[in-house]
Amino acid sequence: MRRSVFHASAAGALLVLVLSACVNDGAAQSSGPLGNPAALSEQSPPTFQVAFDTSKGRFVVDVHREWAPIGADRFYNLVKNGFFDDVRFFRVIGGQLAQFGMHGDPRVQDAWRDAAVQDDPVQHSNTRGTVSFASRGPNTRTTQLFINLTDNRAYDRLGFSPFAEVVTGIEVVDSLYSGYEERPEQGLIDEEGNAYLTREFPNLDYIKKAALLP
Repeated sequence: MRRSVFHASAAGALLVLVLSACVNDGAAQSSGPLGNPAALSEQSPPTFQVAFDTSKGRFVVDVHREWAPIGADRFYNLVKNGFFDDVRFFRVIGGQLAQFGMHGDPRVQDAWRDAAVQDDPVQHSNTRGTVSFASRGPNTRTTQLFINLTDNRAYDRLGFSPFAEVVTGIEVVDSLYSGYEERPEQGLIDEEGNAYLTREFPNLDYIKKAALLP
């Protein structure tokens, strides 16, 4: 937790800065590689596959870097470092989309909240089964993703750029629990992570593990 503390002396102010740096560094170390988004910048292969083992079964996505290279690179680094493990599908609107990508550990979520990457031009339409990054405006993509459960071509005009597509297990994605729709509050997910989601929305499906396939 960050606190604002005012001291009359310069020495006191310096001490506060040193302690704050130590606390932040400790939080980053306790979160492992995921505590330092800037360090996870490896370029992805031109194409690769990721398997999502979920509470409803497995689905696999093919990533095409040429569709959206910046998004593909971000996704590759997130998967490679285990970001999506134990992550909930917190916003599922039946027949429209399934959204995920807010980490269950608030420390990790805090580290990535503002770690935005630039937008990719839309090279492929948001057809059924494609995967795109969610955003809150231009150049604000971080870690949240959505899978299109129908042809959402209107999203193309809004700048959502698919980088992958579900190639097996689309029926698993279709079956994700959608009873809560948009009720989970992202602000509370930021603050409490999975503790909030499991307490208030126990039926949410989740990713057990997401892994690169050889």
